[in-house]
Amino acid sequence: MNVDVAQAAAAVMPYVTAVAGAYGAQTLEKLRDQALDQASDATVGLGRRLLNRILGREESREVIEGALVEVGATPDDEDTVASLRLQIRKALAADPALAAEVAQMLQSGSAVTAGDHGMATGGDVSILASSGGVAAGMIHGGVSTSGNPPLPGAGQA
Repeated sequence: MNVDVAQAAAAVMPYVTAVAGAYGAQTLEKLRDQALDQASDATVGLGRRLLNRILGREESREVIEGALVEVGATPDDEDTVASLRLQIRKALAADPALAAEVAQMLQSGSAVTAGDHGMATGGDVSILASSGGVAAGMIHGGVSTSGNPPLPGAGQA
């Protein structure tokens, strides 16, 4: 598998920065806590798995850990994020097998997200509703399960 390492490093960053933003200065400690992976949302969970795999490369671990600590302390600083992305890109460029594995993780672990009070799922899913519930493959607009539903507006019927 031929992987564009710059593109792969850029694709990793939303997940990595989500981990750093969620864990802050304790990012490295919390990365090692497997129980957190179960409780993490999809983006942070994938970010943890990606970082654990990337940090498994001994030759680049120390420099990536240093950059990760900086991003954890200042996750909104574009320069620290760029520094971490550069170190990840260098690690992927130096290890084609790692780059291929990370690319595969990104493809198979695509995160699906939902807002407050929402539920999101990805992959093959069966949908079933009972007891007045709502089941749908795709919903555009609001959904309410309390009281009578609103009447459709003009052009919605």
